[in-house]
Amino acid sequence: MNEIILEMKNIEKRFSGVHALKGVDFELRSGEIHALMGENGAGKSTLMKILTGIYKADSGEIFCFNEKCNFNSVKDSQAIGISIIHQELNQVQDLTVAQNIFLGREKMISGVFIADKKMEEDAKKLLDYVGVNIKPYEKVGELTVGKQQMVEIAKAISFDSKILILDEPTAALTEVEVEELFRIMNELKAKGIGMIYISHRMDEIKRISDRVTVMRDGEYIGTVNTDETTKNDIVKMMVGREVSGDKKEKSTCEKNSPIVLEVKKLNSGEKIKNVSFSLRKGEILGFSGLMGAGRTEVARAICGADKLGSGEIFINGKKTTIKSPADAVEKGICYLSEDRKRFGLLLDKSVTDNSVLASLDEYTKFSFINDKKATLDAKKKNEMLKTKTPSMSQKLKNLSGGNQQKVIIARWLLRNSDIFIFDEPTRGIDIGAKSEMYDLIEKLSKSGKSIIMISSELSEIQRVSDRVIVMCEGRVTGELPIEEATSENIMKLSMEREGAV
Repeated sequence: MNEIILEMKNIEKRFSGVHALKGVDFELRSGEIHALMGENGAGKSTLMKILTGIYKADSGEIFCFNEKCNFNSVKDSQAIGISIIHQELNQVQDLTVAQNIFLGREKMISGVFIADKKMEEDAKKLLDYVGVNIKPYEKVGELTVGKQQMVEIAKAISFDSKILILDEPTAALTEVEVEELFRIMNELKAKGIGMIYISHRMDEIKRISDRVTVMRDGEYIGTVNTDETTKNDIVKMMVGREVSGDKKEKSTCEKNSPIVLEVKKLNSGEKIKNVSFSLRKGEILGFSGLMGAGRTEVARAICGADKLGSGEIFINGKKTTIKSPADAVEKGICYLSEDRKRFGLLLDKSVTDNSVLASLDEYTKFSFINDKKATLDAKKKNEMLKTKTPSMSQKLKNLSGGNQQKVIIARWLLRNSDIFIFDEPTRGIDIGAKSEMYDLIEKLSKSGKSIIMISSELSEIQRVSDRVIVMCEGRVTGELPIEEATSENIMKLSMEREGAV
């Protein structure tokens, strides 16, 4: 059995009265990939921030390589061999790979000139050690997200790190890039490097990790050997209950329900080709397909975010022109982007501010906002959605991903939108919050709202949809009632390329 290189014992942390960590234990062995799992808000990020010196624990002990440690900064943890690779990479896009790896630690000639050649030579050795074919003089901005992540791993190794923390490392990677990442992780594991792997993707956890530690509500729940436990066991540990993932047996949308949105022969740029479909009142219409199929582009074209080349859009039977997102909102269509932090939220603003953002005219008179009414209305909608927040004045950046998503939904309910387009609604949120999101989408449809749900997860499409539209390379390749939306049928249509034999 490999030696223990990290022990965190009885870690406690409070923030303004919130008990974030309640006596949490965690350990890591050399040459081990140890998954850290839990719902958003379980305390995983707080625990890792304490380990990397961003936060200081209120109490508890940390031992690294058999020595008691006291981290007051990120530099302290890096000095002892701990590095973290964040989900959202923080790199300088216009600098080279070598310059990014040694950023802030540039090698100098005579203390005056930057030794670019020496940095490139050293970067090449690190990249070779990691096992990736990336040129050290390439600009980081010209690399794929997967390769940018490999550069971050090489940078971590440059600190002589023996402990790597990978936070949702596959969230933005293609399948090929995931395979490359796992290959590198296994090579680092063979060299004795211990890795803490944070992910919500259960299949990856089962495949890549040796052990799993689960946290819930700031508490340590338990540690299990991955090969001796099931996915359902882990889910139960995470949420304290069973989460249904069953396929929807039949549509709950009435067959004679009126058509609220009809799209005919939609073309936009080079990615959308003659897309046609209809959406009924109270229906959940799933959009499935492989990466690059054009599902998001269809949504953006409908909402006026991307220019429409040709085609027709009808709302409640009337031909409609949508030239901008403002037009779409005015006509009762709202779009919840897959990148909510970039396109959906004001992270430094409050829950109230974010909730009323699309309805400010309702709360404004003579350039003054009625804060009391705005807060009251926002609170009602968020309470209805069961948004977890200490107060309506809480900044959005302090809420979990699932609760941030609920605030966006509250915004469009306040606007009284009729057509909701959810683009990857559960991306970056945990299993328990996913189940809540599915229930919420179903409640919206039962209340008469019409839903388009774009998702890369087949189980999600099958769990929620009444009907499924499948796309491949910008075209609609099939339409399936939920009764016929088997994984096999969806995947066949997802790969039905134009001109393929």
